[in-house]
Amino acid sequence: MSRANMDKNPEEVAAMFDGVAKRYDLVNDLLSLGQTKAWRKATTKIIAPKPGMKILDLAAGTGASSEPLAAAGAAVIAADFSEGMIAAGRKSRPQLTFTKADALNLPFADGQFDLVTISFGLRNTQHTERALAELLRVTKSGGHLVVCEFSSPTFAPFRTIYTNYLMGALPSIAKVTSSNPDAYIYLAESIRAWPNQEALAAKISGAGWRDVTWTNLTGGVVAVHKASKP
Repeated sequence: MSRANMDKNPEEVAAMFDGVAKRYDLVNDLLSLGQTKAWRKATTKIIAPKPGMKILDLAAGTGASSEPLAAAGAAVIAADFSEGMIAAGRKSRPQLTFTKADALNLPFADGQFDLVTISFGLRNTQHTERALAELLRVTKSGGHLVVCEFSSPTFAPFRTIYTNYLMGALPSIAKVTSSNPDAYIYLAESIRAWPNQEALAAKISGAGWRDVTWTNLTGGVVAVHKASKP
């Protein structure tokens, strides 16, 4: 399996990420033109991790998003459904706790976490609303959700340039840098088809979360949505 289709079959998506796991962090940094670390830092600031805080980092991949949360003293579970990603994460970040988890059927008890977060992974689930509902289920009352995901640039001329990059330059760069460039064609297609900031906020609210807000990063290329559980 070189790439998943847009129906986002879980087994196909997992196999696709298994295939890119070893160089995933490096290639992402290159394709984002060095913005990945800045996006992660901004998301960590919004999460505001602290000692004693229980956090689920879903679609954590190799643990790059979990690492700063654990460094702040939070108890973090780095969860992903790709065995390849988990293996790469355990090798590069052995201090973190990794577990395999399906976003649509999380292996955790109700109300277990103070905060749940997912970075660049909600887009890859087969059913967005079900994933959001599962995240709601495992969150404590009064807890929070933080979603970092690709979104829609707010400045129209830049949005056009960005779309051209996604569908043209990004796959071309991936051919040189990635072991599975076809996976990045899926990436580009999935980003282009993803809801904009307002539409994703509506999906989050529809899943039962409240007080949904978002912060645009890099002119809206990425948006970080935050919500709370009643």
